[in-house]
Amino acid sequence: MTRGMPETTSKPAGTASSAKLADKDLMTCLADAGEEALQRLSELPGGQRARTAVNDLRTRVDDLTKKVRGIDALEARILKLEKEVAALKKAKTPARRPAPRKPSP
Repeated sequence: MTRGMPETTSKPAGTASSAKLADKDLMTCLADAGEEALQRLSELPGGQRARTAVNDLRTRVDDLTKKVRGIDALEARILKLEKEVAALKKAKTPARRPAPRKPSP
């Protein structure tokens, strides 16, 4: 151990548990940093307005997502109705009769 350097414990590299632990530590660090950054942003001048705008944007995106999910159901209904209309057109179209011939003079 060198002076001024933190002591590190050596773990076997490549084990699944050490990889999960490293990922968890990294994710925890990122989450903590993100929370801290958000707190700092709200303390800045205009930060509260920015936070409100971001929350409004999130709400609008959620609403749009719900509407877009409904488009698939509408498309399925339209296809069904188009097939029904096509079937009705075929049923209504009678066979054409030949025009009566006029007697020749």
